[in-house]
Amino acid sequence: MNSTVRRWLASAGAMRRVLSTFAPYLGAGIRVTHIAEDFSSARVEMGQHWYNTNYVGTHFGGSLYSMVDPMYMLLLMRRLGNDYIVWDKSASIDFIRPGKGKVMARFELTDERVDEIRAATADGDKMLPEWDVEIVDESGELVARVHKILYVRRKRG
Repeated sequence: MNSTVRRWLASAGAMRRVLSTFAPYLGAGIRVTHIAEDFSSARVEMGQHWYNTNYVGTHFGGSLYSMVDPMYMLLLMRRLGNDYIVWDKSASIDFIRPGKGKVMARFELTDERVDEIRAATADGDKMLPEWDVEIVDESGELVARVHKILYVRRKRG
């Protein structure tokens, strides 16, 4: 990550503001409403607008996926620090029911999970941690489930 971007994302508040004004998020109507100061959790919301609604009147599936795309990678990068390489490896999305109105997703990155990743990568081995993220509507009904796999390795040297 270059030094300018790293500086922009140095605090949770700064990361929230930068992501909420990031062109792909701004263009889809996605807002990052919360990032914990210790980067252990986040919340993302998206209201329904003419520009993120598909032909049949529901949320565009690409926007639903965009809501969750970078979050675990960014949270984990901040939790692990600069001695680690963290990349998104793969993802899949399962659309459960049509999404209408405001939708949201929550992300939790526990201390235990971070410790597990540190232990598994301490000798320079890679780890492919997985997470499931649920996107729900205002009434709490499940709209979509995203399965994310990250690549994590401690830097050599």
